[in-house]
Amino acid sequence: MSEPRLFVPVRVGTCASALRLFRTASGRRTAVAFTSALKLADVLGVEQPSVLLTVPALRSMIAGLDVIGLLIDPAGTMAGPAKHVA
Repeated sequence: MSEPRLFVPVRVGTCASALRLFRTASGRRTAVAFTSALKLADVLGVEQPSVLLTVPALRSMIAGLDVIGLLIDPAGTMAGPAKHVA
């Protein structure tokens, strides 16, 4: 049985594409992936480019980076870091 493929957001450059990493509410970097193109478009917009990757492939790409993990089907994104309320 083959691994399911996830839609992973990327940044498209002139020569190559790169994974688009995000930050958690606490400011830590994380990778995100979506189980469908529709879920990706709902959160990041229809213009967001993506690639299809399996979880093991994505985990190997983020290994060694300062990334805390992988979030699948996040409900939304934040425009900037969370503000701390005293």
